[in-house]
Amino acid sequence: MKYMLIMRSTAEAAASFEEMDFEEIINQMGRYNEELMNAGVLVTGEGLSDAGEGFVVDFSAETPIVSDGPYGEIHELFNGFWILQVASREEAVEWAKRAPLGAGAKLEVRRVTDESDFADYADNEYVQKEEGWREQLGTQ
Repeated sequence: MKYMLIMRSTAEAAASFEEMDFEEIINQMGRYNEELMNAGVLVTGEGLSDAGEGFVVDFSAETPIVSDGPYGEIHELFNGFWILQVASREEAVEWAKRAPLGAGAKLEVRRVTDESDFADYADNEYVQKEEGWREQLGTQ
């Protein structure tokens, strides 16, 4: 099973981050990433740039509207993610609890869907193409 660990921020986490030595943050994240890699559970993970560099595409109108960041409340934003391949939800919980995040930070953990979630649509052209695309992209 794959799980995505999504780093969420709060005002408390942002304030705590400002007080920390950035090199120590890099070291803590590096050690955690290394543990995930050595355990063979890390599929991928990335940090994200500041929300001020991002944008939102809003599809509520007939023509999508693009709004530059920063956008949303701080608790609505996420700062990075990991995708883990683990045996169970419980294992995902254990890895999530070990993440080196400071006071106020939160991790949202969500299972990544797989082919079993679309069993009722096995005849769908795009569901059938999905396996080939994963192979082509090397993301099996």
